[in-house]
Amino acid sequence: MKLALFGIGGMIGSRIAQEALNRGHQITAIVRDPNRIPLSHEHLTAVIGDILNPESVASIVAGHDAVLSAVGPGKGQDPQMLVQVARSLVEGLQRAGVRRLVMIGGAGTLEIKPGLQLVNAPNFPAAYLPLARAHRDALNVYRASNLDWTSISPARDIEPGTRTGKFRTSTDQLLTDEMGESRISAEDYAVAFIDEIEKPKSIRKRIGVAY
Repeated sequence: MKLALFGIGGMIGSRIAQEALNRGHQITAIVRDPNRIPLSHEHLTAVIGDILNPESVASIVAGHDAVLSAVGPGKGQDPQMLVQVARSLVEGLQRAGVRRLVMIGGAGTLEIKPGLQLVNAPNFPAAYLPLARAHRDALNVYRASNLDWTSISPARDIEPGTRTGKFRTSTDQLLTDEMGESRISAEDYAVAFIDEIEKPKSIRKRIGVAY
């Protein structure tokens, strides 16, 4: 498949790209600085573009089978930029005639019990509230669109680790193990991400991924 990827420079985005390349897909990485791409591969092409500009998005993603977004706010950047990203992607993909969009979601919007999202739990870290709320607002933008989107929320804890290819998925629930922990390696998250692109099971839905 020919995939357009925003956010290849991040911890999760780089692993999504590597997983896709390992499976034989072609990646167009849309970046601001082509010299800062962490990967090199014969099926990886870097293109300068602006995810916040719908015209830029449309011109680059046209002709791709799917668009992948692993973009997050940079250091010191307002988390609400995720809402701007969502609006730009929706408009840009519509202009380009590309319907399939898969993006990183936020764990904070997953439910820890029916009707209670993690972000609304009394012990949710205050420092992460703006980011969690921004992910929730962005998800509402995607839900209101006519795209074939899928939002994939990682476990509460995600960090570099080992690719096992083994994990569980949920719809709106935060998955935890027998010790009450919610975690996933970035490598296994990438497996779930590319699985959904290759064999869509959650069109116009949000899913959670964890061990």
